[in-house]
Amino acid sequence: MAMVCLSDFEDYAKKYLPKMAWDFFSAGADDSTTRDENILAYKRICFRPRILRDVSVMDIRTKILGIEISFPVGIAPTGFHQLAWPDGEKSTARAAKVMKTCYIASTYSTCTLEEISAAAPSSLRWFQLYIHRNRVVSQQLIQRAEALGFQGLVLTADLPYTGKRRDDVRNSFHLPPHMKLKNLEEAFEVCKMSPSFHSLRWHYGLPPKSLDPSVTWNDIYWLRSLTCLPIIIKGILTKEDAELAVRHGVQGIIVSNHGGRQLDGVPATIDALAEVVEAVQGRVEVYLDGGIRKGSDVLKALALGAKCVFIGRPALWGLAYKGEEGLRDVLRILQDEFRLSMALAGCASVSEIGRHLVQFSKL
Repeated sequence: MAMVCLSDFEDYAKKYLPKMAWDFFSAGADDSTTRDENILAYKRICFRPRILRDVSVMDIRTKILGIEISFPVGIAPTGFHQLAWPDGEKSTARAAKVMKTCYIASTYSTCTLEEISAAAPSSLRWFQLYIHRNRVVSQQLIQRAEALGFQGLVLTADLPYTGKRRDDVRNSFHLPPHMKLKNLEEAFEVCKMSPSFHSLRWHYGLPPKSLDPSVTWNDIYWLRSLTCLPIIIKGILTKEDAELAVRHGVQGIIVSNHGGRQLDGVPATIDALAEVVEAVQGRVEVYLDGGIRKGSDVLKALALGAKCVFIGRPALWGLAYKGEEGLRDVLRILQDEFRLSMALAGCASVSEIGRHLVQFSKL
């Protein structure tokens, strides 16, 4: 079957991935209202295209934190890539390098930071961090990432506790025996010696209560004391938190609701974007993840003020299809669709995209 759009990859992944893996990747919290709304919200946004504009030469490049990428789509941090493809995050890193875009590697990778770095040297990589109660673990991860040439630190701030994902509970989700959280393996080895450890599998391969729910804005200063990397906060949905992020000296914000996997009933990210963009007034770069399924979705997000978007589940579908090659296919489809949407909307370069390009449906 020809893979024409991202839903083709979704259908393939659903058909061929083991049920537990598919359910883990697709899960939303509670009723999955926010997960589904992330996609539906784009359908309520209409374009206001301009015609008779010279779009014979297109420039879809942009820059994030001063570094050029080939088009404004990167790969969001998601865990456990080996559930989708044996090479896991190494394939993800290679695909991002070939496509000249940014890959945010997760704390919960099934490959080490060293393996990811070696798979795609000299590529644009950021590292996503969860802060654990054992702060030494987090500190060592940050220092490893910086030493390996990662160029940004992405703090995921919307997970003091893991949201309730019903299918994972029903499935008693656990990693297969051959799969490890490679970057945390040594840190939690002692816990694995406990006789009760294997009854705690629904904690996604980690001992219970390993995440630190006491993290506050003051911990941004702690992170800044550990690293020279720019800090990007992921998980902001309100103007109040956007203003606090700017006040605490971060360099970027990812408007994110964790793919609808944390608090169900929060806004779709595309609906929260304008509030955050208005609050920061250009003082930091604003990105978005959640619900991107077409190149036209990328254009809508940029029109509402996002500098770049990041894809999560679609990257995993690409891996499930053909590993690195499948993920490159997903990115190329988005790239081609974005270029075409821009041209049909009358924009020859990313700099011409603006709020004038969209309106919200009255339906």
